[in-house]
Amino acid sequence: MRKRLRGVIAAIATPVTDRDQPDLSRLLSRAARLLSSGCDGLNVLGTTGEATSFSLAQRLAIMTAVARSGLSLSRMMVGTGAAAVEDATVLTLEAAALGFAGALVLPPFYYKPASEAGILRYFERIVKATASQPIGLYLYNFPALAGVAYTPSLVALLHRHFGERIFGLKDSSGDVAYARLIAGISPALDVFPSNEANLLLARGDGPFAGCISATANINSADCARAYKDGDAAALARAVAIRSICDGLPLVPAVKSVVAYLEEDEAHARVMPPFLPLAETDRELVISRYNAAQDAAYSATSLAS
Repeated sequence: MRKRLRGVIAAIATPVTDRDQPDLSRLLSRAARLLSSGCDGLNVLGTTGEATSFSLAQRLAIMTAVARSGLSLSRMMVGTGAAAVEDATVLTLEAAALGFAGALVLPPFYYKPASEAGILRYFERIVKATASQPIGLYLYNFPALAGVAYTPSLVALLHRHFGERIFGLKDSSGDVAYARLIAGISPALDVFPSNEANLLLARGDGPFAGCISATANINSADCARAYKDGDAAALARAVAIRSICDGLPLVPAVKSVVAYLEEDEAHARVMPPFLPLAETDRELVISRYNAAQDAAYSATSLAS
């Protein structure tokens, strides 16, 4: 079994070219920067990474590029979920072969209602295919987008059947009570809420293993201080930065701020069906970012 992930994990945005292809050189440069700026790990090809907007071939190319980059795969999980079980199996098997620390798996999300028995059957295919290279599987609970939830009873069922192959769960529902309930199913399940506000609950004997966040693309240093040092002021700054995207489409907003930070507008490109932020919205999110930074600087100056 591979090393388990902990701490601050950025759901890294995937840069794209003007022809809607993955921009691998920008992706790898950005990944290296995040790993040296407070992130304990990265979630490649998650929602912020626009995984489901890429073809199977494109996703495999991204995974291969990351694996060959020299970056530590022991610090990375990769999204391998797909509506078709064959695609999910191919992606998960390749993640195992390349050496990623874990695979983040959406439930099969098109046909509804999806029964627990049907989802169990889906996972049986993945687990069997990767039996000789038993990569850890992280369940990805995002019912607002997937339309299918990893309910507590379903998580318990998968854990009973597949044991140590189920490493944990990323929860993007925003329901902390649900996340606590999942963590209580077994101490072997590592649960990652998506909101930085819960980072202090990942310290010591807290119920969580860390957080996997879209906005860790832009607030990783403060997230790291909160997680590693219990720094409440840093946590407040991280949460303030998270709020700058309120009322805006999250992925284009995060990418716009990344482009601003990198001084490279190519980072703002998005895959269909997203559109780049309108100029007024782009100006808004950047002004909010700068205001949050200024407020944090002023608070630090007063404290000193």
